[in-house]
Amino acid sequence: MSDVEDDLMCEEEEDYGLEYSEDSNSEPDVDLENQYYNSKALKEDDPQLALVSFQKVLELESGEKGEWGFKALKQMIKIHFKLNNYVQMMERYKQLLTYIKSAVTRNHSEKSINSILDYISTSKNMELLQNFYETTLDALKDAKNDRLWFKTNIKLGKLYYDQEDFNKLSKILKQLHQSCKTDDGEDDLKKGTQLLEIYALEIQMYTTQKNNKKLKALYEQSLHIKSAIPHPLIMGVIRECGGKMHLREGEFEKAHTDFFEAFKNYDESGSPRRTTCLKYLVLANMLMKSGINPFDSQEAKPYKNDPEILAMTNLVSSYQNNDINEFESILRTHRVNIMDDPFIKEHIEDLLRNIRTQVLIKLIKPYTRIHIPFISQELNIDGSDVESLLVSCILDNTVRGKIDQVNQVLELDKESNYGSRYTAIDKWTNQLTSLQQAIVNKMA
Repeated sequence: MSDVEDDLMCEEEEDYGLEYSEDSNSEPDVDLENQYYNSKALKEDDPQLALVSFQKVLELESGEKGEWGFKALKQMIKIHFKLNNYVQMMERYKQLLTYIKSAVTRNHSEKSINSILDYISTSKNMELLQNFYETTLDALKDAKNDRLWFKTNIKLGKLYYDQEDFNKLSKILKQLHQSCKTDDGEDDLKKGTQLLEIYALEIQMYTTQKNNKKLKALYEQSLHIKSAIPHPLIMGVIRECGGKMHLREGEFEKAHTDFFEAFKNYDESGSPRRTTCLKYLVLANMLMKSGINPFDSQEAKPYKNDPEILAMTNLVSSYQNNDINEFESILRTHRVNIMDDPFIKEHIEDLLRNIRTQVLIKLIKPYTRIHIPFISQELNIDGSDVESLLVSCILDNTVRGKIDQVNQVLELDKESNYGSRYTAIDKWTNQLTSLQQAIVNKMA
């Protein structure tokens, strides 16, 4: 890690919140400052020696907690994290939390702890993260820092969501909701930005649980909060979950709108979720049987040839052309890219049914009787799947006919092929008869 990267989180904190008294140039402070910067210079080349050196900063404080000791502990936490010394890191973090009551200003401690939590959040060690967040919350019980309490709980809630520990997440959400209530027990709309963060987390939980009833109510509530200026990432999460909800309910146009809004918000925030959401947008586009290419929009066009998106782009083309062989070939070739997403996998069968239905209708159009094994061969699916598809089409009047299961034949109603033509001729004949009668009556 370069000096620039390493100091990203602590550059601002070096001077942030420092209050110099008249005797700030006293010798003990100078000694502390020199020891701190000498220790920091050792950090990259010899982290172990740096730890020993930072310990001397704490010793020089002589039991009187102050700014330089607070800074030294932060550096020690980072070094231990980098060296995977998690036990020592937690010890130093607990020690640092004792400084937040009086040794440093409220704003300084809030900024610093936030930056530490962000720094360690890159860890894949869920147990470590949980320990960090819970330790922070314990320390904040006395500190009364509402903003830091809220942000830490949101982080802990996200961790529980990733672990799919919905019982613990529900408890966190209940506390968060309570913190945003008025004295009357209503949502405090002045805290709109915080409410949206809570809604986004809760909406994700209901989406994963497929609890559409609660999801729908919460989704509508979130869209009616006008007092907030939310981060686009938060709105991206809400809109994505809304799109999933609408798609599961068969409201494909609403899903399409939500996925497009989610994509734009993710794109604005620079989130990698934008490519995932673009895949969902393509999925909704196909399910709503739109002839419009989703990549024609100005926002989506730059991603048309993105390697992650290319498979879905080709899928759209084969879907719109009712080319079932090409469609299935793309699914096989790009199985990992497409089918590894549980949400896309959930709806691929619907797409296959749609394209097979279109091919089926085109295939049977010239016939009055057609053998099911022949349809099976053309659609490249089992006879039982053909029968299932035919039953579905007959029930919704897409196909008018009946299945002879004994002889494995589909018998189509002649009217389905010729009815409209005969109806038109009959109507024309009746009109001619009426005209002839009118002429006869005039001549009589």
